[in-house]
Amino acid sequence: MKIICIGRNYAEHAKEMNAAVPTEPVFFLKPDTALIKDNQPFYYPDFSKEIHHEVELVLKINKPGKNIAVEFAHKYCDEIGIGIDFTARDIQAKCKEKGLPWEKAKAFDGSAPIGQFINKNKLKEMNNIAFHLTLNGNIVQQGNTNDLLFSFDTVISYISKFFTLKTGDLIFTGTPEGVGAVAIGDRLEAYIENEKLLNFEIK
Repeated sequence: MKIICIGRNYAEHAKEMNAAVPTEPVFFLKPDTALIKDNQPFYYPDFSKEIHHEVELVLKINKPGKNIAVEFAHKYCDEIGIGIDFTARDIQAKCKEKGLPWEKAKAFDGSAPIGQFINKNKLKEMNNIAFHLTLNGNIVQQGNTNDLLFSFDTVISYISKFFTLKTGDLIFTGTPEGVGAVAIGDRLEAYIENEKLLNFEIK
């Protein structure tokens, strides 16, 4: 399975990162070793001093597809979850300065905790899904799919031009503004609408 992450899919997040708002989807990959499931803790790595949370809605692909037309893309996902794209911001900055790839800042072990998935039929509108993240009980990120630069269907279609999507592949769809640092002892809880689907500790 693949973990495909969409970057800069919310305009306000692009602005807070001093990055250009993209005109087509931007994506990168994480290996399956990045996954953390079942609310297991995230262990702060010794190679970074600045790990940031980025909460994202996650699509689970339900059947193989290649060159998927936008109008059929909705048929390739029937479950939505929520996850964290952890980023070693200090390492990312160093890589960017040197013009180097920055997978080691994004794709390290444990960098993709995911929560439970729900059937998308439970949600009224795909373009009006509210989600949020709390850090030690305080809301730090809030998003809504009506602010997406590229819709779920657009993202699925675009990725499938380059990669064959397979059953079980996960697509992290981008983070809203409000990313920030985590520390050992913090607790992160992530919600779709008012349903808590992810709850874990930083150790």
